This record gives sequence, C-alpha cells and structure tokens, in this order.
Amino acid sequence: MLAEKIENSIFTQYRESIWEPFLNALERYSLVEDGDRIAVCISGGKDSMLMAKLMELYKRQGSVDFDLVYLVMNPGYNEENYSRILENAKILNIPLTVFESNIFDVAYSSEKSPCYLCARMRRGHLYAKAKELNCNKIALGHHLSDVIETIALSMFYASQLQGMLPKLASTNFEGMELIRPLYCINEEDIISWCEYNGLEFIRCACRFTEQYHSADDDIGASKRQEVKYLIKELKKDYPGIEKSIFESLHNLELDTMIEYKQENEIINFLDRRNK
Repeated sequence: MLAEKIENSIFTQYRESIWEPFLNALERYSLVEDGDRIAVCISGGKDSMLMAKLMELYKRQGSVDFDLVYLVMNPGYNEENYSRILENAKILNIPLTVFESNIFDVAYSSEKSPCYLCARMRRGHLYAKAKELNCNKIALGHHLSDVIETIALSMFYASQLQGMLPKLASTNFEGMELIRPLYCINEEDIISWCEYNGLEFIRCACRFTEQYHSADDDIGASKRQEVKYLIKELKKDYPGIEKSIFESLHNLELDTMIEYKQENEIINFLDRRNK
C-alpha cells in the first residue's frame, strides 16, 4: 500500500533528515504536551501535509497524551485544488475537518497587500475555528528554510533583525498558542520526500502567486523567492550556511547589539552602559 510505503520512508530513508529533526523540534521547544488538543492546519501544500502525517505518527507512538484535529479551511479553492487536497489526505490516511470561508474573494478585492491581508485573515479564521473545536494550539507548517528566509527578508528589506519563533501565544485568542513542528526540517528534504513517494501537492492556490511558479528564472516578483534563490547560490560554496544562520538564533549576543526591542521597549546600548 502507498500509505505504508510513505510511512516507512519517514522512518527509514528520511529518518535523519525529517523524523529526527521533527522530534528534536517537539522536544527542544516543548511544542506538544500532555493534555493538548492541537488543530493541525492543512493548506494542502507539501509542508502542511507532511506536518499532518508526522503529527499523526507521533500521536500513534503514545509517548505523549494529546489529541489532534486535522483542520482544512477552504478559502475559495478551485475544484481541481480542492479535489487534490481531499485525495492526498486519503492517501496519507488523514481524517480532515473542513470549513468554508470567503477569504480569497475578500483578498482579491484589496488593492493593497492582498497577500498580507489573506495571511492575516487565514490565521484569524483558523484560530477561531480551532477554539470552537476546543483546541488550545494550532500547528502551522513553517519549516527551517522559512525561518532562515524570514531573517534575511527582515534584514534586507525591513531594516530589522527578526526571527520566527517555534511557539508563541496568541494575542487575540486567550489561551491559544501557535506551534511550528517542522521548525528544524529543511525544505529541500521535504521536496525530496515528496518526489521519493511520487506525491504531488498544491502550491499556493492564489492567483497572485501564479506568476512566481511560471517564471523562467524561478524567482518571479517575490522577494521571498529572491532570498530563496540567493541562499541556494550561497550553499554552493558554503554548504553549512543554513545551519549556521539557524543556530545564530540560539546564540544572540545582546551586549553587541546597538539597539533592540523587548516587549515594546527600545533598549539602547548607551542606556545599558549608563546604568
């Protein structure tokens, strides 16, 4: 059976690159705890689908007592993409809980930052539905490559040094947390896993991103795609660059920072020196 082959590949072929980094993230950042009820948020892409399978396998192990809901929001997918999501869930033996929204229509009508609006609305809807289903956490499929690209994007285009936390409390939904179980997994290994098992998942189903996927240079108009390409080029000469950037998040020397923000307070090195 294909489902059995897929599961076996996680424990054998991809044990070191996917399963062990997944377990490392759960343990290192205390992402899953006894008594949790977690909404695993599935967009239908490769990352969230792999995350769903990994969480299902982890629950099956029984080392932690927690519950899962595999949550799919349909923001207005076309029939082909929606059918692909349902078919892949069936292949992976993932029981879906689906709810509808009109997010794509609302985002399309926005002249400014439709992608930002879509992302914010998606997360809000997912939190609300998860809370309705008595969940205390939502799990999103951001991986190690997303973390690294976010750091570079914030430095290059926003003039700030900003990371992406593996776990954070919601500011709008009391008692809810967001976790990122793929935090230590490289995107290249996720792609390799998909290809090894012959799996095809949807990309972002939004019309605004079609130009990125069809661009001849693999970059298109996306700044994130530009950063992804830059890191790919740097890896040719420095294969360990991603690991180095990632570990730098755990080794920040605040005493060398000119200025940083903590809980909305700006702390300057002159202030620290004059204390």
